Amino acid sequence: MKFGVSTFLTDQGIAPAALGRAVEERGLDSLLIAEHTHIPVDRRSPYPGGGELPKIYYRTLDPFVALSAAAAVTGRILLGTGIALVAQRDPLITAKEVASLDLVSNGRAVFGVGVGWNREEMENHGTDPRTRGRLVDERLRAMRELWTQEKAEFHGEFVDFDPVYSWPKPVQRPHPPVYVGGGEAAFDRVAALGDAWLANSLPPQELGPKIDRLRSIAGRNVPVTVYAVANEPEVIEQYTQLDVERLLFYLPTLPEPETLSYLDRFSDTAARFR
Repeated sequence: MKFGVSTFLTDQGIAPAALGRAVEERGLDSLLIAEHTHIPVDRRSPYPGGGELPKIYYRTLDPFVALSAAAAVTGRILLGTGIALVAQRDPLITAKEVASLDLVSNGRAVFGVGVGWNREEMENHGTDPRTRGRLVDERLRAMRELWTQEKAEFHGEFVDFDPVYSWPKPVQRPHPPVYVGGGEAAFDRVAALGDAWLANSLPPQELGPKIDRLRSIAGRNVPVTVYAVANEPEVIEQYTQLDVERLLFYLPTLPEPETLSYLDRFSDTAARFR
């Protein structure tokens, strides 16, 4: 079992470079960070977690800038988005950002993706929430062309460009792994476009049957990373009985001293299961 960290990086918590260095020093294997470009003042979409939207959602750093800062002071850990909101992202720009992160990190980028839940946020980007699933699928296909072809072109319902040059190409071949977030509604996307499933906080008793269902749909042994896991050894023990590649501890967004204390505890727990 591999262990990493999932968190929201903001202007009020630990800095990206300090966090990346601390994660690597403690023997954890990955750092995945969340993304929201903004939060509309007039928001009607309910927060999936229930209740008030946590303040960290209002203050997230740009993930590729933050992960590049972490890349500059680390040499081993995977650095990824958890998740990038592809429904709100231009594919030409995003393909370059992912490839650039992979280059500056020497092949350590992970592209965690999802469709998003905040309808008002995506509408501000010109996205129709009703078609966001098809839009995300098409943008992912277009980005794959940009990463893998010297002269890339794409002609679809939402994305349309004639042959272009797009550099740099990723260090990883054919491209950085795409971790698809979401529930069962995303299983077809995982099967067609994903290299792994990023399962969001599912308890072990629910996760096992879903993994079986996903792999039946995909026709292959899709790797699974579980996002935002609590530091509870008795629950982690249950995850070890499943065919899961990685658990990402949920790290609260706090100043550096408190963050380091959390990471120490994560490291201690991870050592028990290696």
